[in-house]
Amino acid sequence: MNSSQHDISSADSLARRRHGQHVLSQIDGDQGEAVIDSLADINPAMAHHIAAFAFGDIYDRPGLDPRSRQLVTLGVLTALGGCEPQLKVHIGAALNVGITRDEIAEVMLHAAVYCGFPKALNATFAAREVFLDRDRKREHAG
Repeated sequence: MNSSQHDISSADSLARRRHGQHVLSQIDGDQGEAVIDSLADINPAMAHHIAAFAFGDIYDRPGLDPRSRQLVTLGVLTALGGCEPQLKVHIGAALNVGITRDEIAEVMLHAAVYCGFPKALNATFAAREVFLDRDRKREHAG
């Protein structure tokens, strides 16, 4: 077993994590970092791999732009069901990369054909919560 791949504090691992956190902040803003921070006391390795692997290695690959990646992510999380907390983070990310509310609703309607209406409805209600929260924050800021 290669123990260096498990050392999340090695120089290489820390560089990958920093890169991933930079990509994460561009897509998710503060919300993504809050997810990473929430894992620090219970599973720092998971926090590391979300940043280093998911965002540093996968999200930053060429081939799909951030907008396309978020559309795919919304469809997959809708189809999986039971992922509403993660879906809310990615709905926020989708808005951050220029996907409109109407497009988000359309993703969920389209997903209903493949994953069923209950999962698509749960995703739609999660989107409503994100939209309302954004509206409230905008009202308080303005």
